[in-house]
Amino acid sequence: MSQDTSPPQSPLVPALLDLEDTIQFDCRPGISCFNACCKQADITLAPYDIIRLKQRLGMSSTEFLKKHTVPFEMDASGMPGVKLRTTDEEPVCLLMTDEGCSVYTDRPSACRYYPVGLMAMRPSDAPSEEHHYCLVEESHCKGHQEPRKLTVAQYREEQGVEEYDALNRDWYQIILKKRSAGPAVGKPSPTSFQFFFLCSYDVDRFREFTRTESFRNTYALGDEDYAGFEDDVTLLQFGYRLMKQVLFGEDSIPLREGALEERIEKRREIIEARRKMEAELHRQKEDPYQNSCDG
Repeated sequence: MSQDTSPPQSPLVPALLDLEDTIQFDCRPGISCFNACCKQADITLAPYDIIRLKQRLGMSSTEFLKKHTVPFEMDASGMPGVKLRTTDEEPVCLLMTDEGCSVYTDRPSACRYYPVGLMAMRPSDAPSEEHHYCLVEESHCKGHQEPRKLTVAQYREEQGVEEYDALNRDWYQIILKKRSAGPAVGKPSPTSFQFFFLCSYDVDRFREFTRTESFRNTYALGDEDYAGFEDDVTLLQFGYRLMKQVLFGEDSIPLREGALEERIEKRREIIEARRKMEAELHRQKEDPYQNSCDG
């Protein structure tokens, strides 16, 4: 049970569906497989999923990530992702109870879409991504045998995925843009991954970051902007803008006058200090006797 946002890696490409295409499916209490999909859970979480779940559970995003998720790498470069944590004995979602999903009205978008898969693809010659859908038919699911028929558009509306898609769309675009850029020279730095993780998943810790002196000295934002950051969704959307600016140079957040030059100078000082330290370590390695005599 999962949701993909990239072209499938297998040479066997599933049949793509559009919004007006019809599917045959129903899921309700009384079907023999009811909740079976949650016992084979493999749920990748998008940013708005985490906001809904952490608010529902009354905890910070940091607490939610620690208690209810496990990290994984979304691609070969190591881009960090998070999945819902499951039990150790078998992959059963920790949010499941004997009565069913304990957070059903705030369930993640992948759960809402099932058994429809969302696929966002960006051809190399296209200015933006294309959205397609596919039907996931797993052997344990008996919902496909139910007589109810409806269009993909009707199913999406019924499951309430529009809000989730709208608030996760920019994040998917960031991932697709990074992938479509092709392989980079060398692996991205741990700092860039930490930045991506902070803006994408840990909204409460990201809020603390926006309150730091260094952040406020860098970006020309007003009191109204910072007041808006108290709202999780507003802050999440700002995080998307910040990632696009930092990762892709899409300037939409104004810098304070002289902030860029100051950051460049600080970076130059750091590089120079690192160069001197490496040179000294190399000297000591080449002439350990001289080093001991100096001591």
